[in-house]
Amino acid sequence: MSNKLLDLIQSSNAKWVDFRFTDTRGKEQHISFPASTVDEDVMEDGKMFDGSSIAGWKGIEASDMILRPDPETAFVDPFFDAVTVVVTCDIIEPSTLQGYDRDPRSIARRAEEYLKSTGIGDTAYFGPEPEFFVFDDVKWSVDMSGVSHKITAEEAAWSTNETYEVGQHGSPSTRQRRLLPSTTNR
Repeated sequence: MSNKLLDLIQSSNAKWVDFRFTDTRGKEQHISFPASTVDEDVMEDGKMFDGSSIAGWKGIEASDMILRPDPETAFVDPFFDAVTVVVTCDIIEPSTLQGYDRDPRSIARRAEEYLKSTGIGDTAYFGPEPEFFVFDDVKWSVDMSGVSHKITAEEAAWSTNETYEVGQHGSPSTRQRRLLPSTTNR
């Protein structure tokens, strides 16, 4: 099982191995290790790290956690200058050697096991939800008396007093904060 990662490290002549995991808030975290330090023992036992540095995970008094690489997720990252193999890791609680209860991979695995055990289903699909904002204009000022910024976005909730060339054809929705078509403005 672990040979896939070790083979990739060797065949790509990797200098680094980037151990990655996702925190509870959905941010991808990572710790890079010299490729020469990743061996069969690391594949089986994982690498220790300080869980108190991850928001919402562990207090400093009991912060040790284990990063255990999942070799099936390994790939060579084409964007690093030095050849780097990336591998997604499971977070293991050292006291039980079980998946950490706040690790999204562990949560997903337990949810799928629950679906199977109850007969609700046999497969669960999980994926990222990218979010972004599109602004019509951004202005800023930095001078001796202060700093300021102004963001203009036709669909933003704060833009109800703006005058637009095509007119304002919507009313703000307080629930979703988006402009919805309104018959009163036609």
